[in-house]
This record gives sequence, structure tokens and C-alpha cells, in this order.
Amino acid sequence: MPKFAIPAADTLWWVGVHGGAGETTMSVLLPGTRAASHRWPIPPPPVPTPVILVARTHGSGLRAAQRAAIEWASGVVQGVAVLGLVLIADAPGRLPRVLDDFADIVGGGVPRVWDIPWIEEWRRGEGPTPDNTPDEVFEVLESIYALRASNPADYPAPY
Repeated sequence: MPKFAIPAADTLWWVGVHGGAGETTMSVLLPGTRAASHRWPIPPPPVPTPVILVARTHGSGLRAAQRAAIEWASGVVQGVAVLGLVLIADAPGRLPRVLDDFADIVGGGVPRVWDIPWIEEWRRGEGPTPDNTPDEVFEVLESIYALRASNPADYPAPY
């Protein structure tokens, strides 16, 4: 993925690993965070910027997440601390077994994985609001907020 310079590692970034991943939606739901427009936000050393990867659960979304995780883990992306991966359902219901198994494999390449269910209102183009956002989404956001509030130096960032 492309990279862009940021002035400091002072916020949490959502990095959508493919178009339509949901990074903008996540940034709306968690104020004080930013969407990176499908790019790696690279701060000046020495403090890494915290990043959450975002992908849909369809095959191409999971493959894009896998490529991003490999790119980060290889050390090619310096100055980024990937805290985890948010997988947003691409359809209602359970994932087919092959995709569920692949999601487990992809998730093994990042520190954490959070799942966001299918939300029909979002599909219809309604912006996320407290009324159309399930409690389990807020639980994910609370978990991410708590993780971000902890010491970001605890998370790996290859330099």
C-alpha cells in the first residue's frame, strides 16, 4: 500500500486495506481517530503511530488484509504499530467455512482481531449513529479505545 507522512504519532489511524473496507465509518464511530485513505500513515521516528487495519470479510478483502499484515510484519512499513484488524461483515449471516478459516489464518498475522457484524442500515447508505449501531460494535470500539489508551510503545513497530 502507499505511504504518506504525518507530523506526529498522536492519533489512532484506521487503514482500510481495500476500497469500501469501512475505515471512514470506523473513524466516525470513534472520535479523535482518523481514516488513512488506504495508505500507511508514517510519522517521524522514534514513536510509532498506532494503526488498526480494516477489511471486509469477502475473499478479496481477506486477501488484502493478509497482504497488509505481511507488508507490516516484513518491516517494509516503518513507524507503524499495527494494533489489530477489524473485520467488517460483507453479508448477513455466518461466513462460509472457507472464508472463516481464511479469516483465522489472516488474523494470526496481527496482534488482535475484532469482528463487526452486518449492519443493513449502513448498507443502505445511512451513516452510523447510536440508533443503528449494535452494542457489539460499541464493545469493539471500547476495546480499541482502551488498547489505544495503554502505552503504544508496548506494540511492535519495525524500525
